[in-house]
Amino acid sequence: MKKLIISAFAVSLISFASVQANDLVTQNTIITVTQEKVAVKPEDLPEPVKTALAGDAYSGWEVTGAFLVTKEDNSQHFEIAVKKGDETATVNLDKDGKKVE
Repeated sequence: MKKLIISAFAVSLISFASVQANDLVTQNTIITVTQEKVAVKPEDLPEPVKTALAGDAYSGWEVTGAFLVTKEDNSQHFEIAVKKGDETATVNLDKDGKKVE
């Protein structure tokens, strides 16, 4: 009888501990950065951007695509995909043809 009472008491303690272990609070934080991309034809890029791409820094690179990117703070830049042989890269330039990071 004594063993039965001790066993029942032990089981109740274990089940109580299990219930307490499940009280876990998790908090998820989601950070989103909104930017809008609009496709632009390479021939429709502003002249300063075309001039920068025709310069020595991008000599031999061919423009394969371009986007006008508007960030959350309303700043804009052009995201330009370029290709040279098998190598591809992305160049970010502002409307004046200056590199943007």
